[in-house]
Amino acid sequence: MALRAGVNALTAIFVVGVLAGLALTPDGRAWLRNPTIMLGDKAAASAPPAPVSAPAPVAAAPVAAPAAVRVTPLRARLAQGPLRIGVFGDSMADGLYAGLYRDLQDQPNVSVTKFSQVSTGLSRYDYVDIQARTRTQLDETPVDVAVMLFGTNDAQGIDTGGAVHMFGTDGWKSAYAKRIDDLVALLRSRNVAVYWVGLPRMKRDSFDGRMMLINGVVEARMRALGVPYIETVSLTSNDEGGYEAYLPTGSGRRVLMRANDGIHMSMAGYLRMSAPVAARLKRDAGLDRPQATPVPAAAPPASPAA
Repeated sequence: MALRAGVNALTAIFVVGVLAGLALTPDGRAWLRNPTIMLGDKAAASAPPAPVSAPAPVAAAPVAAPAAVRVTPLRARLAQGPLRIGVFGDSMADGLYAGLYRDLQDQPNVSVTKFSQVSTGLSRYDYVDIQARTRTQLDETPVDVAVMLFGTNDAQGIDTGGAVHMFGTDGWKSAYAKRIDDLVALLRSRNVAVYWVGLPRMKRDSFDGRMMLINGVVEARMRALGVPYIETVSLTSNDEGGYEAYLPTGSGRRVLMRANDGIHMSMAGYLRMSAPVAARLKRDAGLDRPQATPVPAAAPPASPAA
């Protein structure tokens, strides 16, 4: 009996210690508040299942595009002052920011700021409401350009306040499309030019299929909204279109492009993803053209000797 009581006491101390440790970390506190949060493609199995409703009989995404909203072109913005670029998204966007910062650091009139946050997405607004968070970020730090990359945490049900739409259903696609539309509308209402970056190829076939479904919804909405969409699947796939951790560079040398989880990228991989984004931004801002070298003024003729 004494031995069993001692073991139970040690177990209780261990559990309390684990919970205290979780409470000291941001992701741990989030898990304690809601253990159903999914990071990458893993979800806590101990969480009670959310109520599931039948998929709503609606189209996968809105057909009609909202009225076109004109924002100031990048070239005109740059003529007025420094071009402020913000990178928004999840942990994948963190790496994209690092690559984009390196790509544009030699541009004296361009700044790149990170607004992304790990473990966030467009599915779980009960955890972090991206619409509200982005509004606050823009209030505090205005930008001219928003580079968006969401999705690695979004293969989850969406609660629309009366129904929970399971991932991949028509109801889910419509709800996800609306959140994309709302986010783009918010940015454009602040005269922010939007560029959306697609998700890369993933290692696990099941997870890759989910991310490609998300890419499909996003790309369709970008086309409807007139937002530039930069796909990254072809950049992060091998010659057969599949996943491969090592990919050849322009010189033909094979370089490690992926992290061990088969989801995120190495620094070389993020630079591979950011390169076409930087190229598009430079082109739209007129930074890809060689600057004209000023011609020195001719020296005035020497006055005749007195």
